Amino acid sequence: MTASVPTFSGYGLGLRKEHYRDFLETDVAVDFVEVISENFMVDGGRPRDILRRVRERHPVALHGVSMSIGSADSLDRAYLARLRVLVDEIEPLFVSDHLSWSRFEGFNSHDLLPLPYTPEALDVVCANIDLAQDVLGRAMLVENPSSYVTFDGSTMSEWAFIDAMCQRTGCHLLLDVNNIHVSAANHGFDPIAYLDGVPADRVRQIHLAGHSEGVDMLIDTHDRPVPPPVWTLYEHAMARLGPVATMIERDDAIPPLADLLDELATARVLGAVSQRQVAA
Repeated sequence: MTASVPTFSGYGLGLRKEHYRDFLETDVAVDFVEVISENFMVDGGRPRDILRRVRERHPVALHGVSMSIGSADSLDRAYLARLRVLVDEIEPLFVSDHLSWSRFEGFNSHDLLPLPYTPEALDVVCANIDLAQDVLGRAMLVENPSSYVTFDGSTMSEWAFIDAMCQRTGCHLLLDVNNIHVSAANHGFDPIAYLDGVPADRVRQIHLAGHSEGVDMLIDTHDRPVPPPVWTLYEHAMARLGPVATMIERDDAIPPLADLLDELATARVLGAVSQRQVAA
């Protein structure tokens, strides 16, 4: 069994190129930053140099989008080897990726595609997580997806699937609260039941983000501030989970850094209030 990932209760932001200069030249009031792993998995060059310099100032979490944990073709070992090199150099707080798949017979969709929640899919996911954790030499965090379709063949809820995944592999969770809200709205389940169903002791990090309203569903776009329903879910999550790392994600329509720091300040306040309520 891979060693457990220690808890870390800081508040952070996703590091995006629009804010590189801020992070390199000023003291930004964050406890950690998160980067997209694939953007830095090339030896040498300016991106890797920037990451090294940021790492001197802040702890770094590595968040992947291409591992394809749900792929029936197993994982790309060359990809894992490159990721291991980055992990060894950066010594990150966390290494995470998504409960999804994107690759089949050499084709990469470059999208995070959903899984059926069945025993067969669980076997595939657990085998892939075991392989990844073995190559990386550490436990991973797996992020719950946002989804727009469900499968008639699913035999368990997403949160039951996640609980079984954690029990079998020893992995941890990156709990994306916005994804829970999006999927709950799209599929009609109770987001509180979801939060209450995931294994609280396995959560190490929370993502907060905004979304867009499509014609018939919500879309996880990360292009706007965290909306009120997601803040409400976050309060419930923090009251159940205790101190875990919290991060604001923004991947499009990137605002000035000060705007994101204001959102992060809101997370700090709500997180502290939830913790005091638990302690009372």
